[in-house]
Amino acid sequence: MSAKTILIVEDEKAIRDMLVFNLGRAGYTLREAVDGKSARTMVADRFPDLILMDWMLPDVSGLELTRVFKREEATRDIPVIMLTARVEEDDRVAGLEGGADDYIVKPFSPRELLARINAVMRRYSSGEDEVISIGGLALDAAGHRVTVGEQSISLGPTEYRLLSFFMHHPDRVYSRTQLLDRVWGGNVYVEERTVDVHIRRLRKALTDSGCDKLIQTVRGAGYRFSAREA
Repeated sequence: MSAKTILIVEDEKAIRDMLVFNLGRAGYTLREAVDGKSARTMVADRFPDLILMDWMLPDVSGLELTRVFKREEATRDIPVIMLTARVEEDDRVAGLEGGADDYIVKPFSPRELLARINAVMRRYSSGEDEVISIGGLALDAAGHRVTVGEQSISLGPTEYRLLSFFMHHPDRVYSRTQLLDRVWGGNVYVEERTVDVHIRRLRKALTDSGCDKLIQTVRGAGYRFSAREA
């Protein structure tokens, strides 16, 4: 399984370098943002598995940015650990009530930070090993595999994310705009017909197994994933 990705949102280079060194040694893939604007761009480009969020950023409060991520459906399940020099109890409470999953005060030891990260990751990965099966199609999130019986289905990364979203939300109709928000991310500016292109690719990959019929077109509304008759 590929390494988990952590987005470091921190404007101080010395702290970023320390985090990259220690977390890289622990096996994580690291991405770096120096302010709120670049953080939002990076999250929209590819969802990280966890965000380390500095409270004091040059363009926006890290607390406010955390609230933004937690309000948006596409990003609300990304865990966030706040990094801050604030030590008052009221600040810790504000950080946690603002949506942060944990709070660590600077200066901190790399061992403590790793322990906090691993604990938050475990909370969010509970149930990650479950295999979802609908209409004979099985999706193994931990192994990143899609199968029909003994047959393995090869999918591109976008088709895999699209199928995963559908299988986690079956029997509901989603418009193209909703799919763009939930699968591509709310800040990715692509045309709605992009959804149709990837739906066609996904159906083509599922055709030989007969599972392409699980993806149903609802005229005037969008798409639905269901084992029931359309």
